[in-house]
Amino acid sequence: MAEEMTKEQQEAMDKAFARSMPEGLRKVSNEYSNVKKVIAVMSGKGGVGKSLVTSLMAVNASKKGLKTAILDADITGPSIPKSFGVHQKAMGVEYGIVPVDTKTGIKLMSINLLVDNENDPVIWRGPVIAGAVGQFWTDVMWGDVDVMFVDMPPGTGDVPLTVFQTLPVDGIIVVTSPQELVEMIVSKAVKMANVMNVPVLGLVENMSYFECPDCGKKHEIYGKSRVDEIASAYGIGLTAKIPIDPILSETVDKGNIEDINKNYLEGFFDEIM
Repeated sequence: MAEEMTKEQQEAMDKAFARSMPEGLRKVSNEYSNVKKVIAVMSGKGGVGKSLVTSLMAVNASKKGLKTAILDADITGPSIPKSFGVHQKAMGVEYGIVPVDTKTGIKLMSINLLVDNENDPVIWRGPVIAGAVGQFWTDVMWGDVDVMFVDMPPGTGDVPLTVFQTLPVDGIIVVTSPQELVEMIVSKAVKMANVMNVPVLGLVENMSYFECPDCGKKHEIYGKSRVDEIASAYGIGLTAKIPIDPILSETVDKGNIEDINKNYLEGFFDEIM
């Protein structure tokens, strides 16, 4: 069995990887796009609520009066359109692809807005998926956008690498949950961001607790929260906790995320922006 690498060996490997990255891969956006800020939302594993955080951040931005967009880079698991109740297809015109607007004016682009049947699986190899994500940046006519949120697929594979290389990402938000393996998950995402020289803006713990509607007591169903401890260990200065809330889940499932009145990320959002 191979021995585990020391911290010094891992740092040396990260630096070597960074030096070997091809330069000049950043792509120019569509000529009809003017995106001022790009924030990627990522996680080390699936099922932690990354798309939920992306959607909530976008709704916050829109309610603050910012021109907002979401680029759904999770090609094989696109859930952003469903959260917003969007089912119409994006249109192609002479100069590019026109994104679909939600009912409050958030611009969306997702593979589900292009395929004939949104329930059909996307069975593509990694390079093809990464290429599609690049085209969402180069071929979509985003117009004037104050902030774009990129919903990344879980992990640190082809698509996150493509996003970091080709889009002008200003920072990332890492999403996690309160399980013991969370530190390893966060570590992978943070180390990839460091290698790509992208700052980690904050850490969000989803399903952090359940608040009893009768007595108001908070119950940590999935274990004691470690988000602040882990954030401190990796030098992340900003954290947020999203509770288990059946009303939130039901609202998202119905495609009405823009109708949510409770602001779970208000302070966090203000600090990020």
